Amino acid sequence: MRIARFAIGGEVAYGVVEEDQGDGASPTPGKDSPGMTGGPDRPLVIAELHGHPFGTDPAGVRYTGRRFPLADVRLLAPVLPSKVVAVGQNYADHAREMGSAAPAEPVLFLKPSTSVTGQGDPIAYPIKLTERVDYEGELAVIIGRLCREVLIERAQDVIFGYTCANDVTARDLQARDGQWTRAKGFDTFCPLGPWIETMADPTDLALTTSVNGEVRQRARTSEMVHDVPALVSFVSQVMTLLPGDVLLTGTPAGVGPLQHGDEVSVTIESIGTLRNRVIIRD
Repeated sequence: MRIARFAIGGEVAYGVVEEDQGDGASPTPGKDSPGMTGGPDRPLVIAELHGHPFGTDPAGVRYTGRRFPLADVRLLAPVLPSKVVAVGQNYADHAREMGSAAPAEPVLFLKPSTSVTGQGDPIAYPIKLTERVDYEGELAVIIGRLCREVLIERAQDVIFGYTCANDVTARDLQARDGQWTRAKGFDTFCPLGPWIETMADPTDLALTTSVNGEVRQRARTSEMVHDVPALVSFVSQVMTLLPGDVLLTGTPAGVGPLQHGDEVSVTIESIGTLRNRVIIRD
């Protein structure tokens, strides 16, 4: 099931993205439904939800009965996390292109919640502060419940779903600072979207990053040094994770610079495509 956060007419809500069945029917929230990819004869719609998927009473989430063509709404970042926990060099080929070996333990860093932006929102290149801004396409894990010290075999129990992410990075500042807060933390440097896919299996998904339609990164999540359950368990030993928190699982080889006007797309099999355009911020 694809759960999106969207805006229409000044209102913000969550909804389920599905094919237009033409009869006004909607599946039960939390259950899988057929035809989620949008066939050529059935445009996608979003069925509005009452309640909050990350609220204190998720069982109270229900359909309002309002449905909108997906083209008529603005998709927002699917979550507003308390924190974004990211993993560095979790693909061996990316570690090599950065001049190091894959680490024995996950390397963690944080991106501020203010760096999060959504589908179609611009990536603001702070031209006065950095000379190189890179894309990094990644699979993002969305945490569904408060948790700490999660066992690997129980990791799936605390995962709400998955989305596409771009860990935008000011590469020159990363090298200059030694630590990554400034390079990773600018506003708009964490695009997420287009929605949360609750039914994806992260074991072996194809991940592709394109710039202006040209493929720059191509990998499978099975190539991660540390897989999703291991990452969730590892991070939860360090810090308490809250509902809606985001875990970025690392980027494969092929990272590179972006310029003003570039459109960068991150596509992950079974999830969707996240698209953002680069603009200059003075």
